[in-house]
Amino acid sequence: MSRDSPLGLPGLPRDSEGPVFKEPWEAKAFAMALRLHERGVFTWNEWAEALAHEIGTARARGDADLGDTYYEHWLRTLEGMVARKGAASGDELDRYQHAWAQAAERTPHGSPIELRPADLTEPTVP
Repeated sequence: MSRDSPLGLPGLPRDSEGPVFKEPWEAKAFAMALRLHERGVFTWNEWAEALAHEIGTARARGDADLGDTYYEHWLRTLEGMVARKGAASGDELDRYQHAWAQAAERTPHGSPIELRPADLTEPTVP
């Protein structure tokens, strides 16, 4: 592995000190995985196997795996692991995904996205 290609992924962003996150959500997904591991939700071996499986699945779908999609795989792995381990249901994950999308849609570009309690309420069916 060369210094120019950390983890063998040339598209993984880096600065002079090593790999960095492209977007704030990547750092948050990383931190959530660390925290869930610290709380015993999963072991690092479980995590590594699940992430490798997700990356393999993405490659089979045509992902060139240059590093630019690494944290998308990380996030999908995190969502799957949380659901499999019962830390949150698929419905809860969907609800939060919808809430964040709704909050992002109303937020002006460049402003912090704020999640409001109303974002988390189930939509009413007329």
